[in-house]
Amino acid sequence: MSPRAGNTGPRTLAFVESPVQLLNVLEWAHAHAPGAGLTLVVLSPVDPMTRGQLRRMAELAREEGHQVRWEEARGGATAPFQTIGGLMGPLRRAERIVMGDPFSRYVQLLLTITRTRDLVVVDDGTATMEFVGQLARGERLVRWHRKGSRPGPRDLVFAPVSSAARRRLTPVEGRRVAVFSSMPIDEVPEGVTVSANDFAWTRSRFGPPRITKGADMVGTSLVETGVVDGDRYLQAVSGLAKAHGATRYFAHRRESADKLHRLAVETGLEVVRPDLPLELIARRGPIGRTILSFPSTVVHTLPLALVGTDVRVSVCDIDPSWLTRTASPRAQGFLSGVTGSARDVHRLAAVAAV
Repeated sequence: MSPRAGNTGPRTLAFVESPVQLLNVLEWAHAHAPGAGLTLVVLSPVDPMTRGQLRRMAELAREEGHQVRWEEARGGATAPFQTIGGLMGPLRRAERIVMGDPFSRYVQLLLTITRTRDLVVVDDGTATMEFVGQLARGERLVRWHRKGSRPGPRDLVFAPVSSAARRRLTPVEGRRVAVFSSMPIDEVPEGVTVSANDFAWTRSRFGPPRITKGADMVGTSLVETGVVDGDRYLQAVSGLAKAHGATRYFAHRRESADKLHRLAVETGLEVVRPDLPLELIARRGPIGRTILSFPSTVVHTLPLALVGTDVRVSVCDIDPSWLTRTASPRAQGFLSGVTGSARDVHRLAAVAAV
């Protein structure tokens, strides 16, 4: 263990469930707690690709002097009870809680146990924009792609815990709430402190990358979340790849194997399953001179991670005709806002489905 892990600063407990969340905890520590070792609690998901990226990110966190506690939080019916029971002591001793996903039921439940008065929400991409807006408006915490749908039975059972967590995340006298984000945040709740994530740790740790002449594409899980029709998505990817000469497709960790196989066969793109978050992959290189993306977190984060290079990030809007019938009523506006609010990106017109 690095000597920094024993640093006598505030005891900070960080909860993450995805590689991107862990990356942004490292960025927050670099900016706001340099030299202080954190205890990172990984609430491990079941998805193999996500687990693999989390393992790699955990190695990087240990190299930075942080302790990593890996919890098989979803490893069976009794796993949640074992996880929560084992975290009772650390939660009560923690002086600061850092969390990557305030929408997570796991995190919301853990928030009802801790009595710390120093809470930090680190970037979880577009979800961060939605979280801050909902907190400012006093709304219940609901992920953007589910907003407008009726609460299910599990939502109703969990509602008291979710309400308690929202109250805990609302700043009052003696309780500090901070948000660390690379996303544009327009509505800031009174008492919430917002600071910018500029990916300084990523840039200091990796690169600069070798840049190739071609174009790379970034995948999205909008099909898997039920927002975009699968056939329309594949047609759009094919059209973009042909128009811009893309040869590689960096898969999102939540994209299904069947969809990716079909995409590779129908488009001829080389499907790459990254072993780290794309910001680190791009910074290490090699990476195409043009990166093509649909509206997602990376249209905000990649320009920051690649600042000072000649890489251009180009974004293709989601055409309304691509949306599924079950998509949230506000999906189109939200996705358009993600693209429109991104700085330093080249906006592409929606590709016609052929």
